[in-house]
Amino acid sequence: MRRIAHPRLMRARPLVIVAVAVVLLGAGAAALLTGGDERTSRPGVPPPVREDAQVPRERPAPARPHGARLLRRTQLRRRPGGPVVKALGRRTEYGSPRVLAVVARRGRWLGVLTEHVRNSRAAWIPAANVELLHEPYRLDVDLSRRLLTVRREGRVVRRVRVATGRPGNDTPTGRFAVTDSLRIGKGSAAYGCCALALTGRQPNVPQGWTGGDRIAIHGTSNEATIGTPASGGCLRARDADMRWLMRRITLGASVRIRE
Repeated sequence: MRRIAHPRLMRARPLVIVAVAVVLLGAGAAALLTGGDERTSRPGVPPPVREDAQVPRERPAPARPHGARLLRRTQLRRRPGGPVVKALGRRTEYGSPRVLAVVARRGRWLGVLTEHVRNSRAAWIPAANVELLHEPYRLDVDLSRRLLTVRREGRVVRRVRVATGRPGNDTPTGRFAVTDSLRIGKGSAAYGCCALALTGRQPNVPQGWTGGDRIAIHGTSNEATIGTPASGGCLRARDADMRWLMRRITLGASVRIRE
């Protein structure tokens, strides 16, 4: 026998269909607003940040990883979504892969140390443009003791005596990072066997010096100066210590220099 729907139920059915349609449309709109629609959101591309938008407070990046290797040409900015400082290529001016020390995060942005902003200050790049790395080593320099301490995963593995900047050309203090690992053929009177170039710049360049203002940790042919304030701002170490550092310290390793 054929079933006949109740007239009231037949009248209510269109209302149920309309309600379901409204719910589905609402869910679709929410997906569009949150980037859920693949046609309107591109993976890996951070949303634009308005100048007047509230930005979360800077917070330290996690201990691992804290290095960032650039995968493509990237604009370095003063703040997330802010003015461009410089366009960075995948390699440094010395030809090394560009690996930046990560010191902060804000959403999809990374705060990094580079030689293109003032000493110790972070600039910002999109996290989508880098490969994150783990940096096991950290260097701490005590200028008053003229001592460089090497830590691996937080544990002290070596202490190195260094020469520091002479009065008037003092070694700058703050947070820095290794940008390049440079081997110098046959050594040199100024830099010895090799050098670890840093993001730091010397604000008080010695008069008559024409070698630029970047600071570095490097070797020397005059080891008698080790342990004294003798340089134009760089940190000098014995060539044997430099060779040990060169075998271990990776690009992007953090360097803290204090009085």
